[in-house]
Amino acid sequence: MTATDLFASIPLVDDELTLLLNDTHAAGPRENDALTYRFAMQHSENGARIGNLSVRIADSKYIVQYFGHIGYGVHPLFRGHRYAARACRLVLPVLTHHDIDPIWITCNPDNMPSRRTCELIGAELINIVDLPKDIDLYLVGDRQKCRYRLSTDNT
Repeated sequence: MTATDLFASIPLVDDELTLLLNDTHAAGPRENDALTYRFAMQHSENGARIGNLSVRIADSKYIVQYFGHIGYGVHPLFRGHRYAARACRLVLPVLTHHDIDPIWITCNPDNMPSRRTCELIGAELINIVDLPKDIDLYLVGDRQKCRYRLSTDNT
């Protein structure tokens, strides 16, 4: 099944939010280079660009421990409306389709809005891990990640 077929069969829309597939990034040679779907979050009624969401399809150590299966960002003007949590819920069938369970989401310990997003979707904080010095996240200044686990049985 192609990405186009997959997303034609899974509605990525609710009453206010639409996820539009921007691109698909093929898995690469590094352990953290997973098949990735990148979406734009768009307001369903007025078309405003709300933010972005990525879904990584892999269970490598780097994805599970440090990067997570889902990454998101909401533009400042649209924060506080729970768009990130809603977008995460919308993509859960995509991860289920690819047999990803449990789903891991990571964030910086001081990112309270992201931590709240994880809680809103029912993810459980498992631990906070130190980042290895040789990964991209460390090189851009991150030192630790909160690791949240979400089972598709709970969704």
